[in-house]
Amino acid sequence: MRQARADEYAEFAAVRAGHLYRSACLLTAGDTHLAEDLVQETLGRLYVSWRRVSRVGNPAGYAQTVLMRTFLTHQRRRSSTERATDVLPDVPDDGRDMPLRLTLLEALARLPAKDRAVVVLRYWEDRSIEETAQVMNVSSAAVRTRCVRALGRLRELLGEDLGEYARP
Repeated sequence: MRQARADEYAEFAAVRAGHLYRSACLLTAGDTHLAEDLVQETLGRLYVSWRRVSRVGNPAGYAQTVLMRTFLTHQRRRSSTERATDVLPDVPDDGRDMPLRLTLLEALARLPAKDRAVVVLRYWEDRSIEETAQVMNVSSAAVRTRCVRALGRLRELLGEDLGEYARP
C-alpha cells in the first residue's frame, strides 16, 4: 500500500512539476533558482501529506495553494530581498518576444509580493476572485482591491512604451 501511494505521488509530481515551475517563475519575476526552490519545497510538503492530499478532489489545486503560500511565506522573510546580482543571466532566444517578456518580468518584479501573487493567480492561472481569495487566505474584496492596485501599477510601470514591443 505504501509503495502504491509513493508511485501515485511520483506520477503526480512528474505531471505537475512543470506547471508549478512556470507559476513559480512568474511569482519570482524570473528568478529561476528561487522558483526551483519553491517548487521543491511545495513538492516536499505534498509528499509528507500525500495520503490526505490524494483523497482531496483537486490535488493540483491544492499544490498551487501550497506553492502560493510558500512564496508568500518566503517574501515575509527579511532575507528574501537579498539578491546576488541585478543582471539577468543570458537566456537563449527561443523565438518568442524576449523584449516583451523581459519588460513584463521587470514590471512584475517591481510589484509587492501580494500584488504579484494576485496578478499571477488571476491572470496567469485564470482563477476566479473567490479561488484567489481562498488561496491567499484573504477576502474577495481584498483580492479585488489588490487587482485594481496591481494592474494600475503595472500600467504605470509599462506606460505607453509597451506598444512598441507588441508584434504587428
